[in-house]
Amino acid sequence: MEQRKREARRMTRLWVCFAVATLLWSVASAQIRYSISEEVKEGTVVGNVAKDLGLDKSTLKDRKYRIVSGAAEPLFHVNQNDGILYVSRKLDREEVCERSSTCLLNLKTVLENPLEVHYVGVEVLDINDHSPSFPEAEKTLEISESVLSGTRFQLQAARDPDSGHFSVQQYKLSPNEHFRLEVKDKGEDGKIPILIVQKSLDREAARSHSLVLTALDGGKPPKSGEINILVNVLDVNDNIPVFSKDIYTVMLDENAPIGTTVVQVYATDLDDGPNGEVVYSFSNSVNRRIFKLFEINPSTGEITVKGPIDYENKDKYEIEIQASDKGLAPLTTEKSVVIKIADVNDNAPEIEVTSFSSSIPEDSRPGTTVALISVNDLDSGLNGKVICSIGEDVPFTLSPSLQEKMYSLVTKSPLDKEKQSHYALTITAKDSGTPSLSSEKTINVVVSDVNDNRPEFLLSPYTFYVTEGNEPGVSVFSVKAFDRDENNNALISYHIVRDGSEDNKLTSFLNINSETGDILALKSFDFETVKTFQFQVVATDSGTPSLSNNVTVNVFILDQNDNAPVILYPVSSNGSAEGVEEIPRNVNAGHLVTKVRAYDADIGYNGWLLFSLQEVTDHSLFALDRYTGQIRTLRSFTETDEAEHKLLILVKDNGNVSLSATATVIVKLVEPREAFAASDVKSATKVDEEDNVTFYLMITLGSVSLLFIISIIVLIAMQCSKSTDYTSKYLQEANYDGTLCHSIQYRSGDKRYMLVGPRMSIGSTIVPGSHANTLVLPDRRRGSGEVRHI
Repeated sequence: MEQRKREARRMTRLWVCFAVATLLWSVASAQIRYSISEEVKEGTVVGNVAKDLGLDKSTLKDRKYRIVSGAAEPLFHVNQNDGILYVSRKLDREEVCERSSTCLLNLKTVLENPLEVHYVGVEVLDINDHSPSFPEAEKTLEISESVLSGTRFQLQAARDPDSGHFSVQQYKLSPNEHFRLEVKDKGEDGKIPILIVQKSLDREAARSHSLVLTALDGGKPPKSGEINILVNVLDVNDNIPVFSKDIYTVMLDENAPIGTTVVQVYATDLDDGPNGEVVYSFSNSVNRRIFKLFEINPSTGEITVKGPIDYENKDKYEIEIQASDKGLAPLTTEKSVVIKIADVNDNAPEIEVTSFSSSIPEDSRPGTTVALISVNDLDSGLNGKVICSIGEDVPFTLSPSLQEKMYSLVTKSPLDKEKQSHYALTITAKDSGTPSLSSEKTINVVVSDVNDNRPEFLLSPYTFYVTEGNEPGVSVFSVKAFDRDENNNALISYHIVRDGSEDNKLTSFLNINSETGDILALKSFDFETVKTFQFQVVATDSGTPSLSNNVTVNVFILDQNDNAPVILYPVSSNGSAEGVEEIPRNVNAGHLVTKVRAYDADIGYNGWLLFSLQEVTDHSLFALDRYTGQIRTLRSFTETDEAEHKLLILVKDNGNVSLSATATVIVKLVEPREAFAASDVKSATKVDEEDNVTFYLMITLGSVSLLFIISIIVLIAMQCSKSTDYTSKYLQEANYDGTLCHSIQYRSGDKRYMLVGPRMSIGSTIVPGSHANTLVLPDRRRGSGEVRHI
């Protein structure tokens, strides 16, 4: 025994090694088939495997040709010298293939170097090597003498281990005038012999009858088995039990608990005493498996559940029940009880996912298949009818397939990774039973990114305010865009649109960092040269194909106090700011002596000029209007006043660091007649000077007006191109003779800015850091985001 165990372990290790080898090397295989009868002797030749497979006999031994088997005592072996397959031990088909119609043994033969596997099929043919046999050698029946003709007695059937035609085919009864034999075919349960009384019995004539029942199989010649039947004739129990129904039919739920009452049969016997007492039992023809599932109470006839009832194994049982009395010659009646098993919804549906794609591009069209779903329910009818569903709040749906219980998981609407990149889909399979059973399976679907989103700028348009005189090569402002895609699809690069047009010429002085969007000015801006300009920045992602978007950038140059006041009058012939004014001595107080005119190219506070007297011969004689530059007399002149007075006028702007210029006015007092004559001479000599001054004033006013018109056109265009509350308008020009003024108001965010000339609105304040050239006007309105750089 120990040696056999060691041999079994060795064969198991060989089998494991062989399984591993089949995974590591390519294997050549072939298959042949032989037939051999059972019961052949050990060493019987089955076939020449080597010859039939075309193998070289000389290499079989070196290549270790053998049969791989896990059995401790294999049925066959192959000779390594000649390649012939032999029987290793006696073959018993009934042992090897019990109750199988065809007995086919599959042998696996192996050669090494190189590894080859060949399958050999050996069919074991049945021979009639078993005789029919009865469970008992002798059977005693007790039959009342009053039994009626036609009364039936079921006998135990014979069994033959052989199959098919070699099993029990017929029964024969020894000749007897009182009995005859009838055979009932029960299908898979075989043929059942029934003893029928054909002539009344007479106990006084014969107390017993000896019968021989012979069972024959289909062999040629047939084999047989016998049972001796002894019939004892009993006296007068002439009433047989009678069942209350001709046939009993009942429904039983599967999985009924053990002990559940299935049905109660009832029979009555009109005899008295023991002859009328009825006992119940299963018929002798009942299959042995019935005894494991049901049992009957001998006294009450109640049939109860003894073992597990499963509809999926068998849906109906037909049981023969017999009722016998307790007479000396018991009378027996048989009835069939048909038990139909009602399917109970005890099997939940099973979900299997095949051909699953865990990742799906977000641009997949509706109807794209993600997975194939198969469902199965072992129950039948409505209990086995399965409905598969998925949540309604996901962009997926289940589409039934042409094949029953198959579904396709498909997309039902467009996907967007930027909204949701992962879905945990719960598939529910629910049967139609009562109560219904269901099962769930969750699969995870990842939405992969495609380049379907253009870059988006944080603002559109961008508005920047840059102070003139900025440092070249330094970042002055930046734009920023984002892309809702991922990885390379979200990697953004920037560039400025340069089309070479006149309106876009300033872009040649700008450079942008392609990675960060920082914009650098390659030169300093001059407010007096350009006050505003715009250009386009394009943001492009790195997807394939790439997507881009552009934004308009509006740039406003803010003025710095970088221009000193220019004296327009008085101006001498050599270009210096000096002039001589002659006035009559008899003028009254308030007489206009002259007007000092000046101009500043800056705007706002930087261009707002104030006049003051720095030096004067007599402070009581002359006064200077600080806003207009008008010089007037304070009082009438006296005889004691000097005839010539020098006035030094300081003209300065209102920048944080103010710039200034000076003008000298010499006032000469003359007698009225001299003054009149001098005025005629001076009027002739000053014609040219006044013409020149007028020419310069016209040029200056024309330039300012042109800038004014351009600014209005630009601001109106910006107002029309966006929905933000952005306004731009010029204020009414102040009526001052001494200074050329610039005034403009504009909006940024929640503030309204105004660049002013000589006058300020009452209540206005200076914005910190604005170099005193910008006012803030109170306004409750709100605007779009503008960025102001000073």
